[in-house]
Amino acid sequence: MAITVQSFLACVLLVSAGVALQASADLSPDFYDEVCPEALLTVKLIVEAAVALEPRMGASLIRLHFHDCFVNGCDASILLDDTPTFTGEKTAGPNNNSVRGYDVIDRIKLAVNTVCLDNVVSCADILAVAARDSVVALGGDYYEVLLGRRDSTTASIDDANKNIPSPFLDLPALLSNFQSRGLGLEDLVVLSGAHTVGFSRCLLFRDRLYNESSTMDAAFAAGLQPRCPRAGGDGTLSALDHRSASSFDAGYYGGLVQMKGLLHSDQQLFRGDGGDADALVQYYSENADAFRVDFGAAMVKMGSLSPLMGSDGVIRENCRVAN
Repeated sequence: MAITVQSFLACVLLVSAGVALQASADLSPDFYDEVCPEALLTVKLIVEAAVALEPRMGASLIRLHFHDCFVNGCDASILLDDTPTFTGEKTAGPNNNSVRGYDVIDRIKLAVNTVCLDNVVSCADILAVAARDSVVALGGDYYEVLLGRRDSTTASIDDANKNIPSPFLDLPALLSNFQSRGLGLEDLVVLSGAHTVGFSRCLLFRDRLYNESSTMDAAFAAGLQPRCPRAGGDGTLSALDHRSASSFDAGYYGGLVQMKGLLHSDQQLFRGDGGDADALVQYYSENADAFRVDFGAAMVKMGSLSPLMGSDGVIRENCRVAN
């Protein structure tokens, strides 16, 4: 049975309340207020400069945080370079030649260590704050980031390949992936809204353009074919939100309703079957303000996945290398 707007709003309120109670017991928005009051402003200024230079970088920094949190929690493991003892996450299938922004994080870490006069701000917290500041820089709403994470000392290419959801997954598999991390359908639909900014490679959506069973709008598919031919051009980029790839709005959901989702996993959120996912997508396509608010709440919830705290983990001096 499809959910109503009223029952959807009730779910959001309950989820948000639960997230606030759980996360506030572990992490804190004012974690650095005493040890380094200039830390968050420093992150903000560097993110704003990077996004002003290249708006696509905002989407990349949001994605870095997402891909980090989905592999053994939000511990900055995605930033670690390979070592003789482990192969890290950077060359995993979902990340290789796709995830970017490492250099921006390097600049932030160096600047934060300088203004703090010490190595006190974790790389995991930098990822969380940089994602929020990217949302704001692209026109989205500000939300308060909870802080106090520490950094892992190892990473796993196998875990990254296994845990980061593929763009080829159907809705049941996507939902199962999220549920295994304590996230639900609402989180899946809202967090996928990050695709209102950014681009995808031809390699990841080519089949939707030439597959007769594809649900993609035929005229939309035909318009993409010159940029993504049947062979070649694997790395050619197309916008995930065809109306605006650099504005954090609800246009992504309108595209799904029109069957213009670029990735298979995106269009699976709106299949035209009248299900709960359809209702959520329809709701956000008509309520941009609600999307902006709920996205922030969902990011806080995702950012609270299995953080290392206290004496667990380390605070890396260099985000690419374990101390």
